[in-house]
Amino acid sequence: MQTSTQTEFISFLQEELAIPATEIDWVLRRLDSDQDRSQIHMILWQYGLLTLPQLNQALDWLEAS
Repeated sequence: MQTSTQTEFISFLQEELAIPATEIDWVLRRLDSDQDRSQIHMILWQYGLLTLPQLNQALDWLEAS
């Protein structure tokens, strides 16, 4: 189950960073728990689906939320 913050973060990834929903869904299907889901930005980066500048933007968003 996703929290409100996780849902907002996924929207941020899609709308502001232009990460396709298919890539986010692919990562989410591979994560086991909500704790793992809180690390979606790191998984996207590890698989090359986020650039380093995008990762920094994601971290800034998470820090501000």
